[in-house]
Amino acid sequence: MRHTVKVLHMTTLHHPLDPRIYYKQCASLKRAGYDVTLLAPVPTNTEEGDVPFEPLPKYTNRWKGLLFGTIRAYFRAKKQKADVYHIHDPELLPVGWLLKNKRNHVIYDIHEDYETGIVQRQYFTRPVRKFIASVYKKVEAVCTRRMELILAEKYYLEKYPQGLCVLNYPILQEKLTDIDRSFQQADGLLYTGNVTKDRGAMQHAALPALDKSLQVHLYGYCPESLAAEMKQRAGAHEARLHLHGAGSYVPKAEIDAAYAQSGWLAGIALFPPSDHYMKKELTKFFEYMAAGLPVICSDYPKWQAFMDTYQCGICVNPDSREEIRDAVDYLREHPEEAKAMGERGREAVQRHLHWGHEEKKLTALYDRLNGIEAGESSDN
Repeated sequence: MRHTVKVLHMTTLHHPLDPRIYYKQCASLKRAGYDVTLLAPVPTNTEEGDVPFEPLPKYTNRWKGLLFGTIRAYFRAKKQKADVYHIHDPELLPVGWLLKNKRNHVIYDIHEDYETGIVQRQYFTRPVRKFIASVYKKVEAVCTRRMELILAEKYYLEKYPQGLCVLNYPILQEKLTDIDRSFQQADGLLYTGNVTKDRGAMQHAALPALDKSLQVHLYGYCPESLAAEMKQRAGAHEARLHLHGAGSYVPKAEIDAAYAQSGWLAGIALFPPSDHYMKKELTKFFEYMAAGLPVICSDYPKWQAFMDTYQCGICVNPDSREEIRDAVDYLREHPEEAKAMGERGREAVQRHLHWGHEEKKLTALYDRLNGIEAGESSDN
């Protein structure tokens, strides 16, 4: 039965190979037997895998993309006549509302806490941001009344108790889980994910100055203007600040290859205080853990509790050079404990913090919506 169910995943903002959308959700549903297509802005050099694309034009101007990209997405999606529309962006809420009818299902996948995210953006003055956030909240409430909700974070249940948590845990890869790490003479600090100021760009840029042997590597898209600021912040130490995504998207394969390298001392996430991230369990935490790396992160209460639970890292004040230096020195001076932290984290991921568990929840939701009994073969 599954092969007769047409599924259209939709994004106008994310890269078409976004790990959560393409490699996790679309690929999992495809393997389960669903007929899956991804509607997204597709660069000409994007290699298509098992999941086909329905390409949208990519707009360099955000406001044009918001208007014309959304309109194009609606008409392209309507032509697909899908049984399930799975939208990944808040801009697509009106599109999902228009697409919903008695014969289909619409799923809204909430990747972020958009309400607090809007408030902390710097595009407008704070009163304007708060107004936009309040408008978004009302639009979201109206549009999602007839939608299923998928949540990428546990704490989103506080706002959306009707939602289903499908958490952004990593896909287990033997090339990472089988690595036997050595922390003797390790000098590399690794950051993965988009690079922005609210994700600690300036804190990370200051790290090379702590120690003349530290090499700081950031793998993820970083606007060129921010990259220049970070280099300026690093000053005389900028040669040891490596920005692998300055002005360009970093493919998942390149990030995976970075995880597989030796010489890493820790994975880092030194975010400044932020309501937007205060309760999050960052995807990068689980990826660092899967790769056998201890974590050095900000001392948010939620993050401190997480590190205490899994005994896999050290929390510090992100603006305290002394605390950060002490954490780095501790891992260097205690390589066996650094290795033990990495192993404890990896064991937790292998046991239950991996995508395999979330994949089952996603497939079960699709099966329920489409009247497919549990365990039914995709060939039936």
